[in-house]
Amino acid sequence: MQLRESKAVWKVIAADMPIGLQVGDGLDSAGRPQWENPANGDGPVLGREFEIANILRYIKRSRIANVVWITADVHYCAAHYYSPENAQFKDFNPFWEFVAGPLNAGSFGPNALDNTFGPEVIFQSFPPAANFSPFAGLQFFGQVDIGGPQAELTVSLKDINGATVFTQKLRPAGR
Repeated sequence: MQLRESKAVWKVIAADMPIGLQVGDGLDSAGRPQWENPANGDGPVLGREFEIANILRYIKRSRIANVVWITADVHYCAAHYYSPENAQFKDFNPFWEFVAGPLNAGSFGPNALDNTFGPEVIFQSFPPAANFSPFAGLQFFGQVDIGGPQAELTVSLKDINGATVFTQKLRPAGR
């Protein structure tokens, strides 16, 4: 409800794990895959994906514009664009998700996409092999700036030295 009542031009949702990346966590006692984040592999909405589906449906039906997701914890950086045209679940408006972090852990990736919400990789940066030391310089963080007469949102994904590796500018709807 507070998301709908927000007067902010941009509504930024911060989540600890990406929405559409498969992050496996072994098998359960019946030998079925377990997942660390909402994604459950390709297909229809299952498990914790119902929570994401409910949020996305609410945003669409409440006509909440300019929603961006900021996520982390897959040890590389990426920019994903989600579109119902590419998704199994279709009751949502397109949106962006930007992924970065953590800053001081082994780096690896990329993770496989889950098609439930239709993510498309626009950008990703990851090491050539798993578990590179933080000293290898393959750590990433993000910077978000909002400004200008149109209140554009600019997301810059940066390497550990602060060099920008990807930038996406978004113009708010209705301006």
